This record gives sequence, C-alpha cells and structure tokens, in this order.
Amino acid sequence: MKNLSFTKMSGAGNDFIVIDKNKFPGFAVNPSLIRKLCDRRNGIGADGLITIEKKPEFDFEMAYYNADGSTGSLCGNGARCAIKFALLNGLINGSVTDFICEGVEYSGAVLNEDLIQFNLNKPSKIDLNVLINVDNTEIKLSSINTGSPHAVIYINDFSQIPEESEKLLTKLNTFPVVELGRKIRNHEHFAPAGTNVNFLMIHNNQIYIRTYERGVEDETLACGTGSVAAAVISNLKFGLQPPIKLISKSGEELSVNFNYRDSEFTDISLTGPAKIIFTGEIDLEKFT
Repeated sequence: MKNLSFTKMSGAGNDFIVIDKNKFPGFAVNPSLIRKLCDRRNGIGADGLITIEKKPEFDFEMAYYNADGSTGSLCGNGARCAIKFALLNGLINGSVTDFICEGVEYSGAVLNEDLIQFNLNKPSKIDLNVLINVDNTEIKLSSINTGSPHAVIYINDFSQIPEESEKLLTKLNTFPVVELGRKIRNHEHFAPAGTNVNFLMIHNNQIYIRTYERGVEDETLACGTGSVAAAVISNLKFGLQPPIKLISKSGEELSVNFNYRDSEFTDISLTGPAKIIFTGEIDLEKFT
C-alpha cells in the first residue's frame, strides 16, 4: 500500500486522524508510524489516530492510538468522532449505534448533524481529596477512572485567600497546565501507568476545564473522558447536578449527563460537537 486516504476530525477541539480499514484492510498500525502521522510539523497533525472497521454483531470496531503511539485507553471525544464517521460511511443505520473498542461494548447516538452523544460505562477507582507532594508543595486532588485514569484539581485550592470566580477564571487561563500537569502525570502516586490531569474551576454552575493528556504529553484543546471525570467529581464534592456543561480550552461546550443513586453512577453520557475538518491522501512511503 502506498497512498492512504484519511479524514481529519475534531471533537470540541480534540483532533484525530480517522482511517477506514474497510477500504484499506492492509493498513498496518505501528507506534512509529502513528507518531509520524500525528506530528504537527512534519505529519498530518493530531492528538491521536483512530481506525474504524466492520465488526460482527456490532456496527463497527474503533481502535484508538495516542499521538505517542500508545494505546489501551478510552477516548471520549474520539469515540464521538468515530460515531459520526461511521454514520457518514454507512456503518450505522438510523441515529443510534452499538460498537466496540478495546474489547469493551459502547453505545452512542447522532442527535443532529454535528451533535454526537457517547455513552460511557460506570466510572471506577474514585478517590476524593488525595494529597500529593510536588516540588515540596502539597496539592489536593481527586482521582477517577472513566475509561482512562484522571486526576481532577480545582485551582481555587491553590489560593490562600478565596477569590471571586471571575478572577479564578483568569487564573485558569494563565495556569501552568503543561508544567504542573506533566509533574502530576508522572507522579509516583500514579505509577507506573501515570494519569491525565484536569485543572478546573466552577462558575455559574458550569465547569471551565483545561487538560494535560497522557499519551499526547501536552495540553489538548478538549478531553472527553476528562470532562466526564470533572463532572462526576464536581457532583460528589460540590453537588453540581446533571446535565453539567463544561467549557473546554477550545471554547467549545461539552455536556455530561448521568444518574447517581445508591452511591452508583449510571447512564453516563458525553455530548458535544464532532466535525470533519478536512480529508486527504498521504503517501505512506514518506512516513516509513
């Protein structure tokens, strides 16, 4: 195989290279190739790569790879983009879908042309108000697994004096997300796999969020499973009620809904925009 067609997609600013393996069954994924394709200077550029193919008993199978070539984690915005891609390529009949990723069953729905809902499974490993030491500074965070591991940090916890939410929003916009996020991502508390790190503040019952993503090793413009983590933790800590709106670094809005009863979260969904940015063709010989 020499030339490979691809679709570049964005889920609230989280961007992906999507490849239809039904059309290119010989496409062989390897970490080195993924890193080159996702490179923003010498490749297509993306937070990750997604392949889609037909799967018996399901509409399709999604495989997700981080920009560094690693895999094994769920990507919420990637799943929403995969749902839209599958619809546009005739893999979904109607507006609802059942698919598989990493051997786990998921579902979703197309609400309108650009609004896609992804239904997640129950979160696990919820741990509230954990204290860790970073550079001789004690940091309070909560952790949760929403398909990927996440740390959730409220920036007001860094203030000795309570600040008005407008000032905290300014503080979030200038917060050293990459510098501190990288240290927490690699902290011994989360060893050996590490974690994604979300920094947020709450204003007018909605969450403003910035995320350092493991596997991208940088801040991304949005994170789906991170938004779900932030919503669930904010419900537990501050009583924020679903559906919870989140404003990502891109400025685009995501919505997280769920039921919480008898200390259990069910019917969790992530809803937001999913768009095709462009389509193209690459010469694989230039990337090997």
